[in-house]
Order: sequence, then C-alpha cells, then structure tokens
Amino acid sequence: MMDDRSKVLLKTLIERYIEEGQPVGSRTLSRFSGLDLSAATIRNVMADLEDLGLVTSPHTSAGRIPTPRGYRLFVDTMLTIRPLEEVASKQVEQSLYPDAPQKVISSAAQLLSNLTHFAGVVMTPKRSQIFKHIEFLRLGEGKILLILVTPEGDVQNRILPTNQDYSPAQLTEASNFINAHFSGKSFSEVRSRLRAELDHLRSDIAGLMALALENGVSDTGLNHPDMVISGERHLLDVGELSSNLSKLRKMFDMLEQKSLLMQLLDVSSHADGIQIFIGGESELLPYEDLAVISAPYSVDGQVVGTLGVIGPTRMAYDRVIPIVDITSKLLSGALSSP
Repeated sequence: MMDDRSKVLLKTLIERYIEEGQPVGSRTLSRFSGLDLSAATIRNVMADLEDLGLVTSPHTSAGRIPTPRGYRLFVDTMLTIRPLEEVASKQVEQSLYPDAPQKVISSAAQLLSNLTHFAGVVMTPKRSQIFKHIEFLRLGEGKILLILVTPEGDVQNRILPTNQDYSPAQLTEASNFINAHFSGKSFSEVRSRLRAELDHLRSDIAGLMALALENGVSDTGLNHPDMVISGERHLLDVGELSSNLSKLRKMFDMLEQKSLLMQLLDVSSHADGIQIFIGGESELLPYEDLAVISAPYSVDGQVVGTLGVIGPTRMAYDRVIPIVDITSKLLSGALSSP
C-alpha cells in the first residue's frame, strides 16, 4: 500500500516526465509536488517506488522515469481528464458528418492523428450479419441484379442468373415481401424462415426467393473487419520511439501487419467506453514504449468497430482521452440513421 505522500510524488513524477521527456530528479519533485520534504526523504520514497516496480532509473541519469506499471496506476487512479478545448471540439464536429461510411471512417482516423500528433486508427465495421433493405432489378432476360443494404449503409450488388424471366412487377413484389417480413433479421434467420414459407407462396415469388437464398443472401466473408491508420509518421517525431532502430522496426512491423493491433482493437469492441493499453503489460501490446487509447463506436446502438490513438506511453493522457471519446460518439452519430 502507498501512502498519500508516495502517491503525490509518483503523480508529480509522471506529469513532469510526460511534460518534459527527461528523467525526474528529487529537486524537480520538491519544486512541483507542493510537499515540504527534504531531498533525502524524496530519494527514500523514490527508492520505495522503484522497489514496487512503479519507477525505474535509466543508466544515464540519477532521475527516474515511470514504468508501464507506474503509468497504469497513474491512469487508473490519479488522472484528471481535461475538458476538450473549444477549437478542437469544433474541429471534431465539423470533420465528421454523414457521408459515405468509408469516407467518414478515413476522416475519423485522420482527425485523431491531427489532434493528437500521433497515429489514429479506426477498425472498420464488421460487415453486418443483418440486412436493412433488399431489392431486385431486371437486367435482361435470364439476369437479375440483387441489391443488399446493411444497417451500416454498406451496399452489395450481386448478379443472379435465372432460368425464368421475371417481370418488374414480380421483382418489386418479392422485394416488398422480404423487406416487410425480414428487414432487420439475421441472414441465417431469413434462410430458415423463408425455407419454411416457400411452399405457401406463389410459384414465381417462391422461385425468386429460393434464388436469392442460394446466390444472394449469404454471410460469407461479411465478418472480417479491416482498419484505417493515419499519421504513422508522427511517431517518428517521438524521441523515445525513433532513437532505437530495433524498436522502430518492431513498431512499424506491428502497424504494417495489423494482426496484433486488430486483436487489441477487437478486445476494445467488447468493453464499455475508453480502454487504455499500456505497452509491456500484456501480449496484446508487447512494446514497452507504446500505448493505445481506444473506444468502441456504434451504428444505431450496435457496436460495430473501434477507434483509437497509438502513441508513446509518455503521452498527455488527460488530453488524448477526451479526443478519442468525443470522436467515437460523433462517428457513431455520423454512421447511424438520422
């Protein structure tokens, strides 16, 4: 257990290190902590914090820097979130407005990067297992165009070959029937229910629906999200990341391969609100100098993806957290139905 004095000194050390990027010595702690303590007392407390694994001493300096464990304690128990500046808040609101989903997602990643000067990342929505609207259009004898619209606004077009020549009226009737009875249902539920009802439908509609089930209403490949990353080059400006070539190579390998980052963001999509991953704490982020702040976003109340900021552990968490939070809320609003 830490006493209040140790907590104040740890908080002061981390805040100064985030601000200045240099190991923090006892003189700096005495000046900024507001505590009336001798240098010897501060050194003793620092030694205790080091024994707890919360700070460490670089070989080149008598000062100390936070460890991943120290950062974790700081963000979980000591952090005071700053309100988002009015200028930044307006920039977020003006940058994300309803448009093509992919364009809004790219704008969100770029916005996160521009506001934080780190890398912004958005995991694109898992393509829905539910359809919102379906439509059949006659392309000519023996061909029908099936149009599927998901709740996220994703439009899929599929050309269906058919042995029967359907009239526009028949295609409209079939579209209306499916939309009236099955909109908002999962594809598997549509399949099972339609199979049960085909015998009760007129033969032309039954044939068209069977064709759609066989060739159109399929969830194959719909559940593989991707991601958009913006501003990776900002990370080259972070001294503790760019000064070590081996660390730099590993970091860009992670960004290029995406699999580890996808796993981390997928974990975030199952949690409520802001998630903070401190490098070195787990296999999800095995890079001690990196941190990820993420939040899920939704479409019409259903979580479909995650966005976040990738930066150094030495980041201004109190400023980055509200940027991630408001961006996730506004992206949800831009993608959802009016």
